Amino acid sequence: MIIFFICITILILGYKFYSPFVEKQAGIDPTVATPQTRFSEGVDYVPIHPVRAFLIQFLNIAGVGPIFGPILGALYGPVALVWIVIGNVLGGAVHDYFSGVMSIKEDGKSLPEIAGHYYNVVFKGFMLIFTAMLLFFVGVVFIMSPAGLLSNLDSFQGTILADNTFWVLVILGYYFLATLLPIDKIITKFYPIFGLLMIVMTSMIAVALLIDAPHLPVTGDFWAYFEADHAHDFLAPNPDGLPTWPLLFVTITCGAISGFHSTQAPIIARCLTNEKYVRPVYYGAMVCEGIVACVWALAGIAAFPEGYAGLKAMLDTGGPGLVVNHVANSYLGVFGGIMAIVAVAVFPITSGDTAFRSLRLTVVDAFNIPQSIRNRLLLAVPILTIAYFMTKLDFTLIWRYFAFSNMLLSTSVLWLATKYLFDRGTFHWIASIPAVITTGVTVSYIMTAAIGFNLSPDLGKPIGAVVVVIGLILLVIAHNKHKQVVA
Repeated sequence: MIIFFICITILILGYKFYSPFVEKQAGIDPTVATPQTRFSEGVDYVPIHPVRAFLIQFLNIAGVGPIFGPILGALYGPVALVWIVIGNVLGGAVHDYFSGVMSIKEDGKSLPEIAGHYYNVVFKGFMLIFTAMLLFFVGVVFIMSPAGLLSNLDSFQGTILADNTFWVLVILGYYFLATLLPIDKIITKFYPIFGLLMIVMTSMIAVALLIDAPHLPVTGDFWAYFEADHAHDFLAPNPDGLPTWPLLFVTITCGAISGFHSTQAPIIARCLTNEKYVRPVYYGAMVCEGIVACVWALAGIAAFPEGYAGLKAMLDTGGPGLVVNHVANSYLGVFGGIMAIVAVAVFPITSGDTAFRSLRLTVVDAFNIPQSIRNRLLLAVPILTIAYFMTKLDFTLIWRYFAFSNMLLSTSVLWLATKYLFDRGTFHWIASIPAVITTGVTVSYIMTAAIGFNLSPDLGKPIGAVVVVIGLILLVIAHNKHKQVVA
């Protein structure tokens, strides 16, 4: 259990001491007028109190990502907690922070527009394609998963509420309203409440686990609990032979590092009333998500005294949603069962609607479309119609493409942040080193994945490692050349 406390402490200390250093490199100026002040139009550029902005950003990036991913990642053992913390402090929080910084510095624009400004039109087109892909996949995943849960509830059987299509249409109807209406009509009113609900639920689960998990050692060889043979090998395969590199890094994205988060940045960047709020809102929300992820990774271990076999059996039976239900009911009783339904049904919906809203903003920015009600309708209707037909596809296929798009986008944003820091002449290594590492993970994954080259992991691992080494060499060369030009 001590590793859990260490991980939470590192996350908190990371925000306390590392985030101010990161902020110092970004060029934050509390005296300049923000996009909200300069472009206020009552639809997307609407002032939001920083506390509300934090809760909305937290909910937008969270959904079920920091719940489902860490539960699946628990199959790799306590190394999942290690990855969450390292990935969060050095990668994910930096990624999210600069997503917010660059957006607020660029009039609240979306990623493709920012990419076009700092690189060129080719990179802008690349970012536009993959941003749109990722937002579509996220939106579709967050239609299918809550619809599947709600249609399978025992109390709904034998009624129209047991029809999956019914729930798909209901969720799409809500997405239509949330995408179309001004941000202060639904999102700013209700999402802070749901954000608080997630924090409360996670805190209750954490306390219950720490009180009622005597079978977990408080100190000593925590690694031996899961798989003694791999106690000292972080990159060893899990008991099913699944390679930790790169699969663990793909399995746990939300909580560690997720490209989807960058697509949500413009929503709040258009609403902040001062640049000084960027760090607590963006970096802070990501650290908070990391804590949520650590709690659910611990739950994936603590709730199964029999270890790996028990968790694997339940995942095979009903996926991570069933594990959430088991954990909530086991530790929180009837109230926990209600919370589980909220977590698995409501939280993904609150990320799905902002995914489609972000997609609308991305298209608007790319083609400079005025935001009249007519134009918003012309965008929302075809987007959600295509999403409906995508729900007819195989969920696992959608999820695989989502995972790859998510990794690729997070890597691209880190390289974008690197260019931003290079241009400023500040300490770019806070973004460039994570960018090199995530590039290696991305290459390794696409080399070994079924949707990629489907090579053996024995080949994928060294290829990814070589990419990291080459990337670091090229980065040092670029750094030295930049110093000479400046001098």
